[in-house]
Amino acid sequence: MAPLVDLIYPPRCPLCGEAIAAQTGLCTPCWSNLEVPQSAPGDDVIAATLYNDASRDLVLSYKHGRKLALAPMMARLMAARLDGLGGDWVLVPVPLHRWRLWQRGFNQSALLAREIAKLTGALVLLDGLIRHKPTRSLGGLGAKERRAELSGAIRVNGKRADRIAGANILLIDDVLTSGATSEVCKAALRKAGAGQVRLACFARKVDI
Repeated sequence: MAPLVDLIYPPRCPLCGEAIAAQTGLCTPCWSNLEVPQSAPGDDVIAATLYNDASRDLVLSYKHGRKLALAPMMARLMAARLDGLGGDWVLVPVPLHRWRLWQRGFNQSALLAREIAKLTGALVLLDGLIRHKPTRSLGGLGAKERRAELSGAIRVNGKRADRIAGANILLIDDVLTSGATSEVCKAALRKAGAGQVRLACFARKVDI
């Protein structure tokens, strides 16, 4: 029987369905649909692709379909966008609360950070941030409700504070949608004395 995620989110291309099931990636037509977003001046977000149908299927297969072997390929696409950063950067993944980590079995952002570290040689602090307060899904919540839900939920790990102070931090996540969670993470890092703080994600949702 097909995995539940494939039944709920059937791939739009049969070739992609086979490729994702085999954990080898996407077919050529769908690769062409992975649009690369253009960064505006002063933008602190680096994304491998826009959040569209092709990238959505890939992310769902990775995060909810447990196709963890997709992480190296996604990380390569992200790393390819980091060439212009320059200098030394410390990778810090967006954290999951321990209950969510127990339920899912892995932190998708931490896996991407680890793979990017292998490709770039950057230092990675997998536990640089801690999500010590459980939060409900932010989907469907307004901006004010999101801020209230995330208030006090994420902080810098005291054991890593000396590695974060003064360092340039590259926050790692799989998808950027509203940006509410990443803003809380960046605020916590800046409060701890980080230098530059930017976000690198696989897919970015852009409202048109």
